[in-house]
Amino acid sequence: MRASPDTRASLLVRIRDGRDAEAWSQFVEMYGPLIYDYGRRGGFQDADAADLAQEVLQAVAGAAGRFEYDPARGSFRSWLFTVARTKRLDLAARLARHPRGSGRSSVMEQLGELAGPRDGEAEEAEWRLACEQRLVDLAAEQIRGEFREPTWQAFWQTFVEHAAPQEVASRLGMTIGAVYAARCRVLARLRERVRQLRDDDDHP
Repeated sequence: MRASPDTRASLLVRIRDGRDAEAWSQFVEMYGPLIYDYGRRGGFQDADAADLAQEVLQAVAGAAGRFEYDPARGSFRSWLFTVARTKRLDLAARLARHPRGSGRSSVMEQLGELAGPRDGEAEEAEWRLACEQRLVDLAAEQIRGEFREPTWQAFWQTFVEHAAPQEVASRLGMTIGAVYAARCRVLARLRERVRQLRDDDDHP
């Protein structure tokens, strides 16, 4: 597994240096899919959601030199949501002016849906949930190689797929106790990795 910083704060400090390719790779790995999914949830097609992700990441790159770790000023997550939402509105407006003839019929509807402050609050709440899910997904990807496949499957099938421990034990040729032990071991490591990745208190 690729080495990673202990906290997201350290990553935000590292991306101030545009030459730190490893830091930027980790940043894009974390936030690129999140921004893309945000665009897709807003009704953008694949290419437009990809454009949105690129524009937001470019905006982050342009502001990276001004990042400061100051929890009192708010979270990085909230700042990134504001950038993503603004860029999405801008892109939707551009698409409305210059449609690509791809069957898109909801661009103006998107603009209306994004207009109100209440909608913005709901969107940000959804964004925060998506951030948490992305953290869990990324953490799972990163730690999977630390465990033998039966151990991982015991965790995955019981915790994620909600299969009965007895069935999983029979399927994997393990005792029920071993299944529970594997689940607890992987879950503890997953929670630890999520804590390391979390950036709730970070600010650009």
